[in-house]
Amino acid sequence: MLTSLHPVSLNMPNSNNNQGYLYAVLAFLMWGLAPIYFKQLDQINALEILTHRIVWSVLFLALIIAVTKQWHKIAPVIKQPKLILLLCLSSSLLGFNWGLFIWAVNNGHMLDASLGYYINPLLNVLLGVLFLSERLRLWQKVAVGMAFVGVTLQVLSFGSFPVIAFSLATSFAIYGLLRKKMPVESIPGLLLEAAILLPAALIYWSVSEPSATTNMANNTDLINVLLISAGIVTTLPLLCFIAAAKRLPYSTLGLFQYIGPSIMFVLAVVLYGETFTTERILTFACIWTALALFSWDTYRASK
Repeated sequence: MLTSLHPVSLNMPNSNNNQGYLYAVLAFLMWGLAPIYFKQLDQINALEILTHRIVWSVLFLALIIAVTKQWHKIAPVIKQPKLILLLCLSSSLLGFNWGLFIWAVNNGHMLDASLGYYINPLLNVLLGVLFLSERLRLWQKVAVGMAFVGVTLQVLSFGSFPVIAFSLATSFAIYGLLRKKMPVESIPGLLLEAAILLPAALIYWSVSEPSATTNMANNTDLINVLLISAGIVTTLPLLCFIAAAKRLPYSTLGLFQYIGPSIMFVLAVVLYGETFTTERILTFACIWTALALFSWDTYRASK
């Protein structure tokens, strides 16, 4: 079983740690490249894409469960009302995060999404301290303080709070914490989460105003392949992330989580031409400094 609720010491390498590192790198690499995929569907409404993410994720995960013969792991979870309630909460956070990310990428807010996932590791650190009894070292405290300064600068410069960035960061940080604490294995748990979201997705699909791509029989083969692939694009990095969260201390995930937003940042500025203003430079500089301090301190401690 993948459940591991206790921090693993960084100075005691083992196969569980090594697997966690590999899963973490794969998860954030795939998430960093995900905007390229969603940009191919930017002519489609974000909620419609989200519907496809949910529907095809359920089918893809059910196939994985069938092939790996894990159906017997579903029933014990369903019989526990407390776990079902927690899965309802985690699935709601997941659906919100999925939808907001799609909307941000396809409406010229990829830099905001990038900032959100830069902030996310530092929120993980705070949640690890508050709920998992993980302790902050001096330089980790400085890193969290630098991130706070960066957000404050954006509030003062723009006159507004970075809502998109913090909504993405907070929803995913709490989701990861819930999944780490739940005694539910990765694939069965993710299938149940997607299944909980499925009724809402099907209702939206049936009652929403028809669009040019609603009827898949009228779509091009490319559009249909991209829509169906939403299940794979959604599921694979999540499975890797959950597996990493089960194997590593929650704060240690911060060492890897800058991979995804760094790729998003480059894509936003270089490939998609989003404006990198002076105010954003100051905010990102603080977050990058915070992540550099955090990464250096984690590496130093591991030695």
